[in-house]
Amino acid sequence: MFAKLKESKTQTIPLRITDTTLRDAHQSIWATRMRTADIMEIIDAIDNCGYYSLECWGGATFDVCMRFLREDPWERLRLIKKAAHKTPLQMLLRGQNLVGYRNYPDDVVERFIQLAIKNGVDIFRVFDALNDSRNLEKAIKFVKKYGGHAQGTLAYTISPVHTVEKYVSDAKEQVQMGIDSLCIKDMAGILSPIAARNLVTALVNCKEINVPIQLHTHGTSGMGVPTYVEGVQAGAGAIDCTVSSMALTTSQPPVETLVAIFKDTDYAAEIDLEAVSKCATFFKNLFPRRVPKTANFVNTIDPDILIHQIPGGMISNFRSQLEMQGALGKLDDVLKEVSAVRKDFGYPPLVTPTSQIVGNQAALNIISGERYKMVPKEARDYVKGMYGRSPVKMDAAFVKKILGDEKQIDHRPADDLKPFLDKATDELDPKHITQDEDILSYAVFPDVAIEFFKWREKPEDERDVIPADVEMAQSCAEEAKAATKTAKEKVAPMIHNDDYSGIAHILSQSGGVVFDEFVIKKGDFSVCLKTGGATTGSATVAAPAQKASNTEGTAVAEPAEAKAAASEYSHTINSPITGTFYSASSPNAPKFVEIGKSIKAGDIVCTVEAMKLYNEIKSTKDGVVAAILAKDGEVVQKGQALIGLK
Repeated sequence: MFAKLKESKTQTIPLRITDTTLRDAHQSIWATRMRTADIMEIIDAIDNCGYYSLECWGGATFDVCMRFLREDPWERLRLIKKAAHKTPLQMLLRGQNLVGYRNYPDDVVERFIQLAIKNGVDIFRVFDALNDSRNLEKAIKFVKKYGGHAQGTLAYTISPVHTVEKYVSDAKEQVQMGIDSLCIKDMAGILSPIAARNLVTALVNCKEINVPIQLHTHGTSGMGVPTYVEGVQAGAGAIDCTVSSMALTTSQPPVETLVAIFKDTDYAAEIDLEAVSKCATFFKNLFPRRVPKTANFVNTIDPDILIHQIPGGMISNFRSQLEMQGALGKLDDVLKEVSAVRKDFGYPPLVTPTSQIVGNQAALNIISGERYKMVPKEARDYVKGMYGRSPVKMDAAFVKKILGDEKQIDHRPADDLKPFLDKATDELDPKHITQDEDILSYAVFPDVAIEFFKWREKPEDERDVIPADVEMAQSCAEEAKAATKTAKEKVAPMIHNDDYSGIAHILSQSGGVVFDEFVIKKGDFSVCLKTGGATTGSATVAAPAQKASNTEGTAVAEPAEAKAAASEYSHTINSPITGTFYSASSPNAPKFVEIGKSIKAGDIVCTVEAMKLYNEIKSTKDGVVAAILAKDGEVVQKGQALIGLK
C-alpha cells in the first residue's frame, strides 16, 4: 500500500494537481461512457486524494449523459457536489459553444453558467477552438458575475502561424478580460517538453500576464510526463492528471508517476497516494465493463498524432462513429485526410467543435469517395465565419466551393443570434419540464433533450433499454459469437435443405390466405413470417438485423420493406450515410418538404444527424414529393430511401 508522501523541507513550491478521471480521462478512452452510479461509488475516495480540483462536468459528458446513458447531466453535477466536500469542482466550457457544437445566444450562455454555478461548478476552464477572444468574452464575464473562477485557455496546436508570440498575444487578451488563471490546453498530446518550457517561460516572463499557469496534455505521443516536468520547472503551477488505470494513451499522464517525480524536487504535491491507489483499483476493475469495443484500447504510443493532431476524446468517438457507418476499416485513410481538410480550413486547433467539424468532414470525404461532395451545415458555418476567425485566411476558391454566393462574416458570430430562452420556453411542452435546467438542456441539444425527456417520463418498466447498454450487449454478443464459432461449425444444422423446400411450398399455397403472422417451429428453432396484416399471401422472414461490419466500408443493407416502398416512386432521395433522420431543422420548426409540394434539384429535403453533425440532404432532381419514407428520430442506413418523388 502507498503511504501519504512525507515532503522534505526542500519542497517549498506548491504544485496543484487537477484530477480528470471523471471527465476527460473517460471521454478520451471510454468514449465518455462512465455512469453517474460509477462516480458515486468512488467519489468519497477521490475527494480524499488532495487534488486541487476535480474536472467532472462539461465537454462531451453533457451530451452523452442524455444521448447514450439516459441520465440527467445536471443531476450528476448535483450529486457529485453533495458528496465532494473537500475538492472544488471544475468543468470544461466551450466558450460561446457552451457544451455544444455551435454558438449560442448570449442569454443562453449567461443562464447556463448561472445554473452551472448554482448546481456545483466552482472552476470554469473556458476555451475557444480558434482562440478567438470574441467567443470567450461573454462566458468569462458571466463566470465572474456569478462568482466562479474563470480559467482562460490557449488551445495548443502546431501550424505555420501558431508561434510563441501568437500564444502570448492571445493570453494578453484573455487577461484583459479578467481571467483568474490560464491553461495551456494540449488536447492532442503534441506539446513537446522543450516547446512547453519555451511557452511557459514566455508567459511567466510577460508582465501583462500575471495569473497562474496550468498545463493540460495527453499521453498519445508519449511526451506527456516529460512535458509536465519541463513546464512545471519553467513556472507552471498546476497540471492535469488521472489515476494510473485510466492514464496514458489518449488520456492524461498518471498522477502517481508525477507525484513520484516531483517528490525529489522543490515542488510539493500534497497528494494522498493511498486514496489514489484505491481509486486506481476501482477504475481498473470497472474498465472492461465500460470501455466500448470500438475504443480499441492498446497501451501504446501513436506517433501519427503529431501529423493528424486529432485529440484523444475525438479518436475514441471516431472509432465508434465510423463503425456505425460501416467504415472503421478506413480509419487510417480518414486520419490522413484530416491534415488536408485542416489546411483548407485555415489550420484551426483540433478541439471541440473544430475537431468534430474537420474530422467528420474528412470522414465524409473518404466515405463518399469525393472531397467535399457532402458538406455538413456546421462545416459550411465554419467556412462562413460563424465559429470565429480561422487562424489563416482560407483560399478564396475553396470558400467559393463551399459557400457558393454566400459571403463570409467578419464580426462576432453571436452578434447575429437573437435571444432564445423565451422562445425555448414557449416551444417546450410543459410536461417535459421538471426543473429550470431542462430548458437549458433543450436550448443546447433540442433533439437529444426531447428524446431523453420522453424516455424519462415513461414508467421504469416501459422504458427502452439505454443505448449504452445496447452497445455493450452487442459487443458482448459479438465476442461470444467469435469465441464459439469453431464449436458451432461442428454442430449439425437445425434446419436442412428439405425444410427450406417445405417452407417454400407452404408460402406458394397461401395465395388466398390473409394472415398477420405465421410461425414454423422445429424443436427449439422457429421462423416467424409476418405480413403486417395488409398483404394477402406474401410474407417476409423476420430475422435479427445484421450489424455492419466493423472493418469493411459497406453499410447495413436497407430493410426489405423500405426497398419495396422505394420501388413505388419514379425517383427516391437516398441517405448517403448511416444516421438519424429528421424532417425539420428543430423539433418545432416546419418540415423541409411536404407531401404534394414541388421541389427543385438542390432543395434541402431533410437532415441526417451523423457523427454529432447535421448533414443536410438535398434533392438531386426536380419533382413532387409523394412520400416521406422515414420517421423523425429513426436510424436510417446508407442508401436507404428517405423521400419518394413522382
